[in-house]
Amino acid sequence: MLIWSSACISPQIKLFSDSRDALQEFVLQGKGEQKILVLPVEGMITDAADQGVLRSQPSMVQEIVSRLEKAKKDPDIKALLLKIDSPGGTVTASDLIYHEIQKYKEETGVEVVAIFMNLAASGGYYVALPADLIMAHPTTATGSVGVILWHPGVVELMDKIGVTVDPTLSGIYKDMGSPFRKQTETEAVIFQEMITSLASRFIDLVQKHRNPSPEALERITTGRIFLADEARELGLVDRIGYLSDAIDAVQELSNLPLDAQVVVYRRNEYINDTLYNNAAVSRDFDLLGIGRILPSLKSGFYYLWYPGTE
Repeated sequence: MLIWSSACISPQIKLFSDSRDALQEFVLQGKGEQKILVLPVEGMITDAADQGVLRSQPSMVQEIVSRLEKAKKDPDIKALLLKIDSPGGTVTASDLIYHEIQKYKEETGVEVVAIFMNLAASGGYYVALPADLIMAHPTTATGSVGVILWHPGVVELMDKIGVTVDPTLSGIYKDMGSPFRKQTETEAVIFQEMITSLASRFIDLVQKHRNPSPEALERITTGRIFLADEARELGLVDRIGYLSDAIDAVQELSNLPLDAQVVVYRRNEYINDTLYNNAAVSRDFDLLGIGRILPSLKSGFYYLWYPGTE
C-alpha cells in the first residue's frame, strides 16, 4: 500500500498496520445486539511506544486506553473480558492500566472478567485486580506479587578495558544507581526502602480486591509464582477453565443471552479471526530478536517476573 503525504511529493511505503490505522470493531462470534468486548493484555507492559524501522506501534498503555475509550462510546458493550498473557512490566505502566480498567468499570458499570493464558505474573496479575471474576487456564503460571529493581553494572568490565567515569555531582546521591560504580551500603538501604514501598502498594491492592487469608497472603508475598490449582487455593484466581469457559462466565455474570456478540477492536482485518489470534496485538517486529533482551539492560522498578520475558 502507498500513502501519499501532503507534506511532500514522494510516497511513503507502508507494509504493515501501525498507529496511523484506526481501531475497528470485528465480531468473532454471536449475532445478538449486546456485546462482550475482549481486551488483550499480551507481552511486556510498558508505556513506551515501539518506533521500528518499518512501522510504529503504540505502547501497550496507549492501545488499551484507546480501546477502553472506544468501548465507552458504545452502549451495547455490556461486559469486558481481559485476556491476559504477560510477565508484567514497569511499575508505572502496570499501575496506569490497572487505574484505567478500574475507571472504565466505575464509569460504565459493566462486569469485568479476566482470563489468564500462559502467564499472568506480577504486573500481568496487577492489571487483573479490578476484575469481578478471575479465571486461569489449567496450565497458567501466575503470582510473582512484588517488585524488582534492575541495576545493571559494568564496573568490572570497565576495569578490564581501562575505562573510567568521573561524574561531577550536585549531591552525594545524584548518581545513585549508576552502572559505572558499585553501590554503597547506604544506597542499598535507600533502594530497598523504595522497593518495599512499591511492593506494599501492590500487596495492599491484592488485599483490597482478593482478600486472601493471612496464611495465603504470607505465601503470596514471597514473590513466587504459582500454577493454576495453587493460585485458586490461595485466592488469587476464582476458577480454572478455558477461554470458552471465560465467555460463558461473562454471559452468566452479566446476564447476557447466549447469542451476545463477542467483539474485538483491531487495526486491520484477519481472515478466519478467532479469540486465539495473538498476531493482532503483537507490537514486536524484531528481525534480530534484540528487543527480547533489552529489558535486562534498562534500569528501573518493575512488577515483573523476569524469566517470563525470555
